[in-house]
Amino acid sequence: MKSVHPTPSADRTLQLARNALDIEAEAVLGLKAALGETFVQAVRLILASTGRVVVTGMGKSGHVGRKIAATLSSTGTPALFMHPAEAGHGDLGMVTPADVLLALSNSGESDELNVIVPVVKRLGIPLIAITGRMNSSLARQATVALSSAVAKEACPLNLAPTASTTAQMALGDALAVVLLDARGFREEDFARSHPGGALGRRLLIHVHDLMRAGSQLPIVDSDAPLTDMLREMSAKGLGFVAVVDGEALKGVFTDGDLRRLIERGADLKPLRAGMVLHPNPRTIDSDALAAEAARVMEQSRITSVLVTDELGRLVGALNTNDLMRAKVI
Repeated sequence: MKSVHPTPSADRTLQLARNALDIEAEAVLGLKAALGETFVQAVRLILASTGRVVVTGMGKSGHVGRKIAATLSSTGTPALFMHPAEAGHGDLGMVTPADVLLALSNSGESDELNVIVPVVKRLGIPLIAITGRMNSSLARQATVALSSAVAKEACPLNLAPTASTTAQMALGDALAVVLLDARGFREEDFARSHPGGALGRRLLIHVHDLMRAGSQLPIVDSDAPLTDMLREMSAKGLGFVAVVDGEALKGVFTDGDLRRLIERGADLKPLRAGMVLHPNPRTIDSDALAAEAARVMEQSRITSVLVTDELGRLVGALNTNDLMRAKVI
């Protein structure tokens, strides 16, 4: 029969969870205090390489290594993950003399790593080790060894890799961040490596890709009567109309402005666009990122924004529905 374990109390559940987070936070802060010249050397080794960072590790260290390789690759440092057990059966052929090997092992005594490290050393490939034991076989053979040692694991039994793998992950992220900065990696570079997800949409889509333009743009001259303004506003369905004088943008009139006129009992018949517009409306450049347009609208508490070109001429309009359809917000 399947054994049934008693459900822990809410207090014990939260206590254990908070203890685990405290232990892992202390582990990461301990790494910060221990950073020194060896970390600088590791960064310089990678920057000097003309190849890739080949990340390897067994078990939980291997899972962390896969994430580190992915983070490096997406932030401007070409990297791949090599399973050490498979490396001993042919995958070591993916390593070239131009590469750097980044090996992870908490104990530093992983049999699978100890088999391939001497081969890598004979190829003259720099070896960066991330290990919890600086007197281990892996650390002694490394060109540079970074300590990921922790006082204890977050596991109540002090057995399951928890704080130690968090420390490895944090060191990998620290390497990626420093390398990103050293390479002058920018938002545009990040977007090119993330074209398919939300990050790519936020960093690749520009205002001119989404804006309403041409016949879709609600627009009237400054001497247009209010009836023409209302007709244009209703036809285009954006809740506002832009007012221009030739090519110059003069202002904007919204459905909210219309309601306020009616509430005040204003005589609408003699009104012209130039008499009721709001001057200096919020605008955004057509080459700006769509994410920037979303920020402008959120900060200004508006649902639409006018789009201008480099000469300040009105070329389009964008609203929150456009941004939502494109999944920018």
